[in-house]
Amino acid sequence: MQDSRRLAGLLGPIIVAVTLSETELINPDLYDKQIPPVVYLSGCLFFIAGLAIVRIHNHWTTAWPVLITLVGWFAILLGLVRMFATRMYQVGAQDSTALLFSELALCAVGAFLTFKGYGRHTPK
Repeated sequence: MQDSRRLAGLLGPIIVAVTLSETELINPDLYDKQIPPVVYLSGCLFFIAGLAIVRIHNHWTTAWPVLITLVGWFAILLGLVRMFATRMYQVGAQDSTALLFSELALCAVGAFLTFKGYGRHTPK
């Protein structure tokens, strides 16, 4: 559980910061001129980060730490999509409704992980 709390304390703020910095309110032109090499590079980074998370934290439980494992698998899948379907990802990023929904969901996950990572801990 201590490893889960440490990872949650790391992943939560990262997810919140990255997601908020990608919102249309803060960076309205971010998705306008994405060139394929940049999308590919971000895919590589997501893939590497997701693989690292899954390698060190592949816990399938009914408690909250499974969310860290799911974040890892989601990062792997997102990385693969960005690497192998760059054009499809660019077109999908233009759908502002789906983008807003996914950003809100990611912010909620990040906030929850931040709370679990830095919130009060009662040892068992």
